[in-house]
Amino acid sequence: MIRTTHMEVFNLRDFEDVAREKLDPVFYDYFASGAQDEVTLAANEAAFRRLALVPRILRGHGPPRLAGSVLGCESSMPVLLAPTAFHRLAWPSEGEAATARAAREAGVIMIAAMLSTITIEEIAVAGGTQWFQLYIQPDLGFTESLVRRAEAAGCRALVVTVDSPALGRNERGDRNDFHDLPPGIYCANMRGTGRSDGQNAGHGAGSDAGRNDGHVRQVRLSPEISWKHVEWLRGVTRLPILLKGVLHPADAVQAVASGVDGLIVSNHGGRQLDTTPATIDRLPVIADAVGGQVPLLLDGGVRRGTDVVKALALGASAVALGRPVLWGLASGGSDGVAQVLSLLRRELENALTLCGADSPGALTKDQVVG
Repeated sequence: MIRTTHMEVFNLRDFEDVAREKLDPVFYDYFASGAQDEVTLAANEAAFRRLALVPRILRGHGPPRLAGSVLGCESSMPVLLAPTAFHRLAWPSEGEAATARAAREAGVIMIAAMLSTITIEEIAVAGGTQWFQLYIQPDLGFTESLVRRAEAAGCRALVVTVDSPALGRNERGDRNDFHDLPPGIYCANMRGTGRSDGQNAGHGAGSDAGRNDGHVRQVRLSPEISWKHVEWLRGVTRLPILLKGVLHPADAVQAVASGVDGLIVSNHGGRQLDTTPATIDRLPVIADAVGGQVPLLLDGGVRRGTDVVKALALGASAVALGRPVLWGLASGGSDGVAQVLSLLRRELENALTLCGADSPGALTKDQVVG
């Protein structure tokens, strides 16, 4: 168990307190913050607390089985690591390699971020099952080169972030004047590609805005990205494609029609358009729209095993965990991430047992009310 001078951890929120103690305050704000008034950031967690679980009784089974698969990838529990950027801000010596090692040892899937601070090849060396998160760039040649690198590194799926035609306004970053990564840290997957054309998107702190030395390509977020780009991507890779950032049922229906293999119900952790609804509130709507044709995942606000159970009961195949992984990483590197996952696993097993479910698939929608 991780301990500091002042505290020890018993749940995932405790890890944030440890991380706040250890991190540079500017870096803490970058990880913790949301867009503008942070309404959506707060709503994600509040919505889980508003929902209640209704247990079933006298079910007569043993300990619940947590293991399963998502899009053909085995996982020891229905929890993935969401794509989060810039892990070397939290753990400078190893960054995403420490996170990947913990995911491998826990037997869960890590969605490696395009804006990671080590390359996808280096993440792959750390082992485990990785999916690759992608921002489709207007430069399709460069986008395809990233896809080929992800394929060659052994990634098992592509997760395309689709809720970012522009960058959300982060006022904590503005107040801290934090719009660039510190020296020696960069978007490693973008290195060695030369200068990009057009305007830099300034994706959070760390698109290398203002210090592009000809070796780090700038990331572009563009409103020009459309369904035709998804169809193009479907034509250039055999990897399963998931769209991350789906909140409207009409978009979910169109995604299925476009040949997408899965959807992630997500509002970008409250970092893009503020006042969007909580993801757990949108999950049943999206589940009804797709009717089980593709698996659904959810991220945003997951802090307890009971949160995972609520998402599973309402139609998710799995959840993706974002900020708590960063808090664990900042608290103790790979060991910290491992403890986050271990705590969540114990909570999930306990919650399933108390709900009378012998597996995630045994949960039913009527066990969630509110």
